[in-house]
Amino acid sequence: MKLHHSLFLVPCSIFILVSCSVSKKISKQADAILLKDSEIIKGHIGISIYEPATNTYWYNHNATKYFVPASNTKLFTLYAGMKYLGDSLVAARLEFNKSKVTIYPSGDPTFLNPEFKFQPLLNYLKNVESISVNNNAWRSDALGNGWAWNDYNESYMAERSSFPVYGNLISFSLKNNKIYPTAEFINLLSNERSESPIKFSPETGTVQSGNFSIERVYGSNNYYIKEANSVFTKRSMPFHTDPEFVADLLKDTFKIDDIFFFTSGQTNQKLSNDFIIRSQPSDSLFKPMMHRSDNFYAEQTLLMASNEKLGYMSDEKIIDTILKSDLKDIPQRPRWVDGSGLSRYNLFTPQSFVYILNKMKNEFGLERLKNILPTGGSGTLSSYYKKEAGFIYAKTGTLSNNCALSGYLITKKGKLLIFSVLASNYQTAATPVRKAVEQFLTGIREKY
Repeated sequence: MKLHHSLFLVPCSIFILVSCSVSKKISKQADAILLKDSEIIKGHIGISIYEPATNTYWYNHNATKYFVPASNTKLFTLYAGMKYLGDSLVAARLEFNKSKVTIYPSGDPTFLNPEFKFQPLLNYLKNVESISVNNNAWRSDALGNGWAWNDYNESYMAERSSFPVYGNLISFSLKNNKIYPTAEFINLLSNERSESPIKFSPETGTVQSGNFSIERVYGSNNYYIKEANSVFTKRSMPFHTDPEFVADLLKDTFKIDDIFFFTSGQTNQKLSNDFIIRSQPSDSLFKPMMHRSDNFYAEQTLLMASNEKLGYMSDEKIIDTILKSDLKDIPQRPRWVDGSGLSRYNLFTPQSFVYILNKMKNEFGLERLKNILPTGGSGTLSSYYKKEAGFIYAKTGTLSNNCALSGYLITKKGKLLIFSVLASNYQTAATPVRKAVEQFLTGIREKY
């Protein structure tokens, strides 16, 4: 017994010494490249590097401190989507009564979305005479908690809704000094309509100069032309998703007059699965969500997960449910308030991102995640890690004065590492910080 015990102690001692050596070497790299960086040092940075094969942290610096994670929040949203949405998205649940149909929407952002050519729900609705949309499952707000309200005209802040159409965006272009919306909206701007739901000031939508922009009055679909220093070419912006406007838009799309939204006591959970219409493979939504950091897809993914798990769409309730159940053993409970990371109320630690990445790897498999997350030279990593393509898979996050990167790194010796680097309160642009992080992570890949 003593012999066996001593044989066991020797490898353990060697392992501890090796781990300490690696940690010291990485600490020196971090100190030289990140911690003493002239810009980063003005703010704060947290770093965690973990090897899942040995269940060992190689390095931690401020790894249990909280940071604003920006779009790294989408990693937690991705987990919710992969956990509760299955292999394919629910487009809606339907009830038919002859040529009339009641839609119980799911929050699916792919309906009538030009990015998704396959539209099974559209095919089901083409020959009906009446469409009613039961909006009882909607328990959220169009804009998220802590979002910058004056960004409401920006395409990256499309409104959330129970029944998204056309990506909840409208685009405008200029031709012969006249402003034209995309085809699906053009009739709503027609002068022949006595009460058009889209209104322009000036009403004609005609301009004399090319130096202008288009803005929308907050909380409405009233648009106006505003003088600007730059020449207008084209603009894509959110429309206000009030039910009456969406009903008008659908009337135009389906060429029928009997379309309306209503609220009743019946939720989606009370419907049989026989009424479920599925739209797209789930990963076909998750991939653009992560590659281009699509805020709208992330918000709707979290709402869809809520609908499937709880029977209604509430970002607040599904977050609370997931943190109390699936993620109850997370090392530091985050303040998680939205799906996209647009909110500065979000607070996460580097170790919490290591945790969720390890959990996703274990539950869903690394190969699937490699297909969803961008690698070097692609997506939001298109300008970084080009030599590491196929060896790093990660999610970026950027808000002014905050940037983040969390993901998987495969070293030259074939070791799989999970990492998270969160930086905040620096005063420079994000690019110098990202380049310093790139140098740091590339050095780890080269040496180990």
